[in-house]
Amino acid sequence: RGGEGALRDLARRAHELRMGILLDIVPNHLAASEETPWWADPIERQRIFDVDPASDRYRRFFDIDGLAGVRQEDPEVFERTHAKVLELVADGVVDGLRVDHPDGLTDPAGYLRRLAERAGVPIWVEKILHPGEALRPWPVAGTVGYELAADLARTFTDPAAEAPITSAYVELTGDDQSFDQVVATAKREQVAGPFARELDRLASLAPDLDREDLERAATTLPVYRTYVVPGEEVDAEDRRLVGETEASAALQRRLLLDDPAPSELVTRFQQLTAPVAAKGVEDTAFYRSVRLLAHNEVGADPGCWSMTPNELHAAVIARAEQQPDGLLAATTHDTKRSADTRNRLLALTIRPAEFALHVRRWFDLTAPLVADGAPTDLERWYLFQTLLGSWPISVERLVEHLRKALREAGLTTAWVDGDEEHEARVASFAAALYETPTFWADFSPFAALVAADGERISVAQTLLRATLPGICDTYQGDETWFLSLTDPDVRRPIDGEGRRRQLEQVMAAAVPSPHNVKLHVLHRALRLRAERPDAFEGGHRPLEAGPSTVVFTRGDDDVLVAVPVRPDADRTVEVPPGTWRNSLVPAQRPMAGLVPLAALVDPIGVGLWERLA
Repeated sequence: RGGEGALRDLARRAHELRMGILLDIVPNHLAASEETPWWADPIERQRIFDVDPASDRYRRFFDIDGLAGVRQEDPEVFERTHAKVLELVADGVVDGLRVDHPDGLTDPAGYLRRLAERAGVPIWVEKILHPGEALRPWPVAGTVGYELAADLARTFTDPAAEAPITSAYVELTGDDQSFDQVVATAKREQVAGPFARELDRLASLAPDLDREDLERAATTLPVYRTYVVPGEEVDAEDRRLVGETEASAALQRRLLLDDPAPSELVTRFQQLTAPVAAKGVEDTAFYRSVRLLAHNEVGADPGCWSMTPNELHAAVIARAEQQPDGLLAATTHDTKRSADTRNRLLALTIRPAEFALHVRRWFDLTAPLVADGAPTDLERWYLFQTLLGSWPISVERLVEHLRKALREAGLTTAWVDGDEEHEARVASFAAALYETPTFWADFSPFAALVAADGERISVAQTLLRATLPGICDTYQGDETWFLSLTDPDVRRPIDGEGRRRQLEQVMAAAVPSPHNVKLHVLHRALRLRAERPDAFEGGHRPLEAGPSTVVFTRGDDDVLVAVPVRPDADRTVEVPPGTWRNSLVPAQRPMAGLVPLAALVDPIGVGLWERLA
């Protein structure tokens, strides 16, 4: 709101406070609307947009007809579409750029090289990396940080909980498919339905190849996309990825430029696989395979249950070497749930037997409310988790979220030609649930336990995100307790004044209250980073702390962070010798050698120590 003038005023004030403006840009697409001047002019439309002159069809953003792809590979188009962005950068208004959906572009690497050269400011990319996939050597500061969120979710998942939760899930829902199986089906549906016209275009570029061959290639690529550029050497990683598809050898050779192929076949294939993955995985499979919803998050693999602290350290160190200034996100406008909601669901793995007992009871208590198969057992399992993660939540918010979840899943209704009667019956179930005292008598005490456990996980993850290598990224409202669901729920207005008052309380108090402990930890950690920047620009050294605790130092052992993943009362930690000051609560003492973990994390449950000498 307020236009460019307000943006310039905001930047001026931010710079006075030693803050910068990171501008989110969307180079891949613009509105296919008469309100877009370049679209309204037929000649300009052909110049700016990725339009097939023969059919007048255009590349879309995902399957959205109202958003048309832009030809950023053309230098003139780049300059025209980036004129205002580059002006804001040149004027010092903007200090960095966040590039949305680079995988939709013809040549993401080429685009980013041009942008880096022209802008001369740090760039972050919204590149969704599959677990284990490395960011390509692009001229960027890093990604927007989904990788850490996924790693922390798995780190705070108790491995011992997988069997009992999975058993209850299969028993109550009948869903015994692996996540990979669900993804495979969902991707095939996407190619056969929403992206059929994109596959048609590919088939027209290789008429001698079987259409099903192209479909297999597009649906079995294990990542979002490859980055083969016609006329350039093919990267070994792209060869490996294409080789893992179920495409024929003939098609693989063309996609890897080993056999002659139209350049457009290669580029269009790569522009197709990214939206097929996004829609098939994030927007479909995440709503069908719902064993533990905390794992159903952008950049995560719900089929991978947990990871150890040592595995987390290894991932952190690898990312720090590749993208030391990458963002570290917990919640974004695209996350399926806010971090606090997600962490409540992670807390179910602390008490899996209790969860299984309660959820079986809830199925029995709510069976009389089911009408004509609505909601299905799978949908009830999803609903109960949603309640646990977001409670208290109004029935209106719950119903709005359930409607979106049901349509995304596409099992009982859909966005196009959906079953409105089924949706109405699910909404009626939710409303009736709120009027069922026997359900709440069982649900509420357990939900309170889960909420308390979830808050402890949130505090722990907040400290890690603020102290690990990279740049801590906090979504609006997520500074303190923030329970939200999938967009548009996550965009609800926040109580800015209330958060401002909380911050004033945090700044004035030596110790936190339960109400503001998350904000307290975030504030104290960021303050220490500002006071000791050299320590946080240095290394990340893991300290041995067993299978249930994350402990590390930053810099030259200047800062020590201790975070229990699960209770471990007898754990000790080898602390580098020195005089240490607690940055979270007033405390200072000499420490050296084996120190009880409790001494490092009391009274908040996590520890942040600064070495003074």
